[in-house]
Amino acid sequence: MSPSPTDPANVTTPLPMPSSHSKPGPRQPLHDAPSSGFDDPFGMLDACHNRVERMLELLGRLRAHLLDKGCDADAREAAHNVMRYFDIAGPAHHADEEKHVFPALLAAGKLMNEVQRLRRDHVEFEAAWSRVRPALARVADGTWVGNSMHEEAALSSFASIYEHHLPLEENVVFPAARALMDDERLT
Repeated sequence: MSPSPTDPANVTTPLPMPSSHSKPGPRQPLHDAPSSGFDDPFGMLDACHNRVERMLELLGRLRAHLLDKGCDADAREAAHNVMRYFDIAGPAHHADEEKHVFPALLAAGKLMNEVQRLRRDHVEFEAAWSRVRPALARVADGTWVGNSMHEEAALSSFASIYEHHLPLEENVVFPAARALMDDERLT
């Protein structure tokens, strides 16, 4: 869960935020390095959520950029970064939650419905990613000429799953799990 220089959320992107008056500007960092480390595992989980949000933001900007400017070098780089994040860091984050957070709650008999919902979300993310990734791969390799209606729906659906998932974890599940863990268990 530690940030690394190869984490796509720690790179910069040339894609500007879409707006009718936007002009290309200097590259902006996608993510400020997290202030937490292994001594604050829930802080690290929150930092992962921040990176997920940044990658989803980049995905939205990429979609707008493709419509406006096409599949240029900036679009290819952004698609590559999104793919790398959701191929590697996203699944690792879900695995951390499944291994370290959810079992503590289930063992205590707490938030069982919420944990089951989040587990279903993780399965849904994986399925949604398998529908989204091919469209991004075409952008990354420069062969993109447009998305089908189904691909556009998949891209929208993928991002929308997180709209309810992240707040449930951050506001309900993580605080409850943290309250159950003593310092030794956190370590």
